[in-house]
Amino acid sequence: MTVFDCYAPYYDLLYKDKDYLGEAQHVHGIIQRNSPGTKSILELGCGTCGHAVHLAALGYRVHGVDLSQEMLDRAEKRLKEMPDPRASGITLSRGDIRDVRLGRHFDGVIALFHVISYLPTNDDIKAAFHTAKTHLKKGGIFIFDCWYGPAVLTDRPAVRVKRMEDDRLSVVRVAEPVMHANRDLVEVNYQVFISDKANGKTGIVQETHLMRYLFKPEVELLFATAGFETVECFEWMSGRQPGFDTWSVCFVGRS
Repeated sequence: MTVFDCYAPYYDLLYKDKDYLGEAQHVHGIIQRNSPGTKSILELGCGTCGHAVHLAALGYRVHGVDLSQEMLDRAEKRLKEMPDPRASGITLSRGDIRDVRLGRHFDGVIALFHVISYLPTNDDIKAAFHTAKTHLKKGGIFIFDCWYGPAVLTDRPAVRVKRMEDDRLSVVRVAEPVMHANRDLVEVNYQVFISDKANGKTGIVQETHLMRYLFKPEVELLFATAGFETVECFEWMSGRQPGFDTWSVCFVGRS
């Protein structure tokens, strides 16, 4: 079982307030600024295709890779239910972003919603960066966002509770973090309480997610090791200079 397999049935409900459209448009802006000829995109850690459907609507051909079969099943269901031609621009496959090899090249590679922060070790990150480099055409760009170390250490993670519901389910998620200072990791222990409105049944799902926070100099070093030139570094969505209050930072590297 992989991270998100238990979590997957409630993932879209828990993040139904996430601005996938706005984020896809943000990525589109980054691409147009740095590699305007981009047509094909490899998405590492595509999840349920929340970003991919909007990128496809913007005219990109997207191939999504994810390790969780449960997430991919939900992505396939989403694509089958789409009434417009966007789904034809999206293909999917299961794989580990550290070693998946598709035997083809793309104009761009993306890893969004802190996918890279789910890689806890330097070797894991180097492997994922090598995957991105291997699949990129010369001059193509790699875009990812991650937890940013200066902000994580300044405004440390705290217990958080999130409540979401739809016509069928009521979901409460409790996130309890544990810091691992010498590993640059936050261990996020999730408890998800689910209530079925139709029959009154309840259940609990528990998962632990290890989140790696990163610093600009080490990303630049990891980029250089993988053969990337660091092109941009800024706060995700706002575009402003990263600092002690920017938890989510975007990096752009060129192959």
